[in-house]
Amino acid sequence: MSAAPTGPDAAPPGDAAAPAGGGATAPADVTAPAVLVMAQAPDGVPVITRGDDLAARLTPALAALRWPDGTTGVAEGDVVVVASKIVAKAEGRLVAARDAAARDAVIAGETVRVVATRQRPDGGVLRIVENRQGLVMAAAGVDASDVPAGTALLLPEDPDASARRLRRGLHARLGVRPGVLVTDTAGRPWRRGLVDMAIGAAGVRVLADHRGRRDAYGRELNVTVMSLADEIAAAAELVKGKAAGRPVAVVRGMGHAVSLEDGDGAATLIRPPAEDMFRRGVSD
Repeated sequence: MSAAPTGPDAAPPGDAAAPAGGGATAPADVTAPAVLVMAQAPDGVPVITRGDDLAARLTPALAALRWPDGTTGVAEGDVVVVASKIVAKAEGRLVAARDAAARDAVIAGETVRVVATRQRPDGGVLRIVENRQGLVMAAAGVDASDVPAGTALLLPEDPDASARRLRRGLHARLGVRPGVLVTDTAGRPWRRGLVDMAIGAAGVRVLADHRGRRDAYGRELNVTVMSLADEIAAAAELVKGKAAGRPVAVVRGMGHAVSLEDGDGAATLIRPPAEDMFRRGVSD
């Protein structure tokens, strides 16, 4: 996928991605658009189970990636995007849920606030809730797919901390310091369909604030703040896929959004209550 640069703020070609194996460089202007963005999901990621060192398990598949320019592996400025499911499995977040009632109890245990409920055609109840991580999601993010029968998988307890640990582990093994996103799938108000979004981040500037800049007609932008982390997460999902057995992808070309510091994480993407227009859901 590619994005054509426009206007005087377009990044020069040399800023699209750092060379493989290169040293850390100062990131480009986070507001500058990428010249070219590539996303690649490696094959060969092993099954992840409780207690696995996730960085060690992912390193062989990531190191084997081959890019169109002839480079291999992960480079400075790349973003490693990892499905929350394998992070949660490595962290031992699998719990017993032998039937629907038990799963409902697990969801209730992860719920901080109920936003909306709706009866399903099969007689069950869909619950949109705020979970312990502060995310508003269906079923609190509790997942019963791709796990052993009679179990359910909770989200990572602290996705930002998970992203920071994975980043440290990859840095130690690959010799470069990529950005890391932990992602999960969610719906959005007013829109059909699900998209992947960032629930954990390390070394990625999660927001690009365009306020104060001017559009092509000279008008000042007052409300435009882009979620870079969610855009990268959605791009990575195009090559990961929900059922393709590829739970990790590398996005190249977003080096202007990668920082040496871990940053504040994806928790900063959660709207505070005063800004949340959908805090109380209504379903007829």
